[in-house]
Amino acid sequence: MSTVIITCAVTGAIHTPTMSDALPVTPDQIAEQAVAAAGAGAAILHLHARDPQDGRPTPDPAVFRAFLPRIKQSCDAVLNITTGGGLDMSVEERLAAPLLLSPEMCSLNMGSMNFALHPLARRHTVWKHAWEEPYLTGTRDFIFRNTFADIEKIHRLLGEGHGTKFEHECYDVGHLYNLAHCLDEGWFKPPLFLQFVFGVLGGIGADVENLMVMKRTADRLFGTGYLWSVLAAGRHQMPFATQAAIMGGNVRVGLEDSLYIGPRQPARDNAEQVAKIRRIVEELGHRVATPAEARAMLALKGGDQVAF
Repeated sequence: MSTVIITCAVTGAIHTPTMSDALPVTPDQIAEQAVAAAGAGAAILHLHARDPQDGRPTPDPAVFRAFLPRIKQSCDAVLNITTGGGLDMSVEERLAAPLLLSPEMCSLNMGSMNFALHPLARRHTVWKHAWEEPYLTGTRDFIFRNTFADIEKIHRLLGEGHGTKFEHECYDVGHLYNLAHCLDEGWFKPPLFLQFVFGVLGGIGADVENLMVMKRTADRLFGTGYLWSVLAAGRHQMPFATQAAIMGGNVRVGLEDSLYIGPRQPARDNAEQVAKIRRIVEELGHRVATPAEARAMLALKGGDQVAF
């Protein structure tokens, strides 16, 4: 029987408020949905912040402070703060909240890439907020920057400076080799936590063969010194999470990655997605990890060592 860590990515910086009324935007909504997702079985909560007035992704530490303490007081989940931020943020802006809040875990993108969301804009003609359409269409000419210098900076400031561990987000096979180089440089230490990301335009496609390639490559590069998880965008979310669980991996769901619970069926909230993947994981004969077990598996510093 495997122990499977469920991560829930609560709001992200991809989807916009027009796309779903279920997407949490305000600190109250983010806190409520995060706590409910933890109650449904998520051991890790991956968190972005949004401007409470119009839902635009924001790096403002004050907005993170408006929901992080509430979540921590209400559940024991590992709180994983983004260093990817939003599409128009500098690395310094992306680090502003984590450096003040000293979390147990942060996401870390392992390479620069085309991060294209512009096809999503074709699905809507009326928008709740003026920023949404240009935010999406602008990604046709956008490179999401994550250079080796950026990665080293994040490691030095957060990893060495705060004892923060990372969810290494790998959107393609080359990102695994980037991480292997970083490991050779001594920037990170096992156990690594790899998040294989499928189905984002500009990254590796959501084909099961690609999952096999990513897993075999990681085995070759990192041996037994890593744990792995899978997220897939949109309609691929549940099938890929199920395949990962079958293969002995961990899983990520949440409204950051998909707004749906089934074919043409919008999700009511994050907890609904967590509850569904938990049922699948348990039907496959696996156990769902508690937050304490996730901390032990990933060698995290503990929730008492954060600054919120």
